[in-house]
Amino acid sequence: MGILKKISLIISVFFIFTGQSLVAGDSKDPIKLTLHDWTGQLITTNIMAEVLKKAGNNVELVQADYIAQFAGLQTGDLHLAMEMWETTGRDAMDEYTADGRVVNIGSTGMEGIEEWWYPSYMKEKCPGLPDWEALNDCAEAFSTPETSPMGRYLGAPVTWGGFDDERVEALGLDWEVIHAGTDAALFAELESAYQRQAPIMLWVYAPHWAPSKFDGEWVEFPAYTTECYTDPSWGINKNSAYDCGKPRGPIWKVASSQLQEKWPNAYNAVEAFTLSNDEMGSMVVSVDLEGNSVESVVADWMSNNKSKWESWIK
Repeated sequence: MGILKKISLIISVFFIFTGQSLVAGDSKDPIKLTLHDWTGQLITTNIMAEVLKKAGNNVELVQADYIAQFAGLQTGDLHLAMEMWETTGRDAMDEYTADGRVVNIGSTGMEGIEEWWYPSYMKEKCPGLPDWEALNDCAEAFSTPETSPMGRYLGAPVTWGGFDDERVEALGLDWEVIHAGTDAALFAELESAYQRQAPIMLWVYAPHWAPSKFDGEWVEFPAYTTECYTDPSWGINKNSAYDCGKPRGPIWKVASSQLQEKWPNAYNAVEAFTLSNDEMGSMVVSVDLEGNSVESVVADWMSNNKSKWESWIK
């Protein structure tokens, strides 16, 4: 037997005996996880980062735009995004997973809703709500000096997508969309308006503390279908898309295809990751309302859920 064959045989026997495989090991290169601009996403990403570190992986947290991150995932410059919402990210997810360079690793376990929302005290001024067809009848009740007589809708940061400007135009709403600069600014304005019982209509999402803390309702738009976003002839307005509400559904985990290739064990851990809406809601409350840091909340979760996250990396 030649010397090279002997060496190969010895290596093979060693890995069979130890129950290990050369291809099963994760690369020592850092796994780059993306960070966005809302508390829940910072929590999920930091939990996953801590779990991966417990498994021996190197990790790097990278600030990235919610939609534009897909270009980096596609090239492999970024590796993992822990929250892609069915509500606003489906189009981008479908586009970038089509050629296999970006993959959907499954649901986080959380179900998302993002829609127009108003406090219940506004029903007195607009009794036709939550039906969207009441929006024009009471637009002035939701107006501000800057938008009067049009209603004012406080939308999310423009990087979140959501097609609210297009929705207003497609449904012929006498409303003006004003985008908040940040997640914090969005909910600070809700807090202020609610305390003053002032008119407000804004983007609210769940899981989040706002729909639990404040009594209110989401507007009921025509139900979302894929055709509503892709076929202008579908729906109420035969000349425009987006004449419906936002989709609702899972919050997904998406990754570069390189994640499974270079870090197979990490990929399996990400695939196993799950949180419930209630778990996330309580952690967001702890950060946004009780003033705790994301890092301390994540550390508490890791300490209190050791058996859960250890099962992800077993």
